[in-house]
Amino acid sequence: MTGNQIISYAKNYGNLTEILTDHQLASLGDTYANFAYSLALSKKRREIQGTKVKGTVLAEALKKAGLREHLPSGMSRHTLADAAEALIAYAWLKAHVTLAETVSILEKADDPVDGFAQLLATIKKRIKLS
Repeated sequence: MTGNQIISYAKNYGNLTEILTDHQLASLGDTYANFAYSLALSKKRREIQGTKVKGTVLAEALKKAGLREHLPSGMSRHTLADAAEALIAYAWLKAHVTLAETVSILEKADDPVDGFAQLLATIKKRIKLS
């Protein structure tokens, strides 16, 4: 299934903050990010990997991608990680990135923070919201 097949299920948002703070997107994004990262590690290591992305990785990647400014101050690392997951899920649902592209970006990075920061920066460029 591609993002194009389920676009109708995603709400329309007026700005990045609305996307970043959507808990339903974050829930889907958690699963999607773990799956994509597991695929990237599997390709890189040439053996099947099943892993979870640490919240600290996603929180740091969100900051590194320049997205922290779109969120209220005083948010925990867990909430920042949720925001990253929400944006990743939204981008896939709205076909701003494909699963193959997500895996490719993550696979090429030497460090998971850098990989997710690159993914988030790519998404940020492609989304036309304030």
